[in-house]
Amino acid sequence: MDIARPYQTADRDACLALFDSNVPRFFDGAERDGYAAFLDEMRWPYQVIERDGRIVACGGHAVEPDGRTVSLCWGMVEQGLHGQGLGRMLTEARLAAARAEPGVTSVRLDTGQHTTGFYERFGFVIEGVVKDGYAPGSDRHDMRLTF
Repeated sequence: MDIARPYQTADRDACLALFDSNVPRFFDGAERDGYAAFLDEMRWPYQVIERDGRIVACGGHAVEPDGRTVSLCWGMVEQGLHGQGLGRMLTEARLAAARAEPGVTSVRLDTGQHTTGFYERFGFVIEGVVKDGYAPGSDRHDMRLTF
């Protein structure tokens, strides 16, 4: 059974292992230090999904300064478990949290070219593309979902 719960400091190494499992297809290895710093600072709601006591997915969200937009951040599923519904579960949980924020009317994210189709199934639309936006060969796609 998969269980979603808030991130705890003790989850850091497991989340970094999830990141590592998704290099190089979904993340560039050069992004790891930034992700580690994000985990260490943890200023926004971040969730993990456990399966049999093991963290298999994680992701968070933050309300932007305008108070109307939520940004999804650092969402990932263990590479060997893609296609099993964990990403959907994580995204649905984050979207539910965004909808619960007073005054929020849209959700934005930036993602690589390999996951745009996944987010389009939730209603996200591509607003812009930055060629090599993350690293050479890894384009950044800016996407938005309006409620």
